[in-house]
Amino acid sequence: MAENRGGEIIGSFVVGGLIGAVIGMLFAPMAGKESREKLVDWMDETREKTKDTLDKLETEIKHRKEQLLKHVN
Repeated sequence: MAENRGGEIIGSFVVGGLIGAVIGMLFAPMAGKESREKLVDWMDETREKTKDTLDKLETEIKHRKEQLLKHVN
């Protein structure tokens, strides 16, 4: 249950960051085409960073689960 709660918190921060960044870029004083290109580039970079972070988190969770199971058995 605590595992799910942690995922919800991380997800909330990611979504909040994405929303804030999109709003900031939309109100930036740039041409529309330039803003959209910059937004697409930022989203691609963020997607890759998020994927890497989630992969690391998944590995860490599996590792800790294995450690807990060893202590239980």
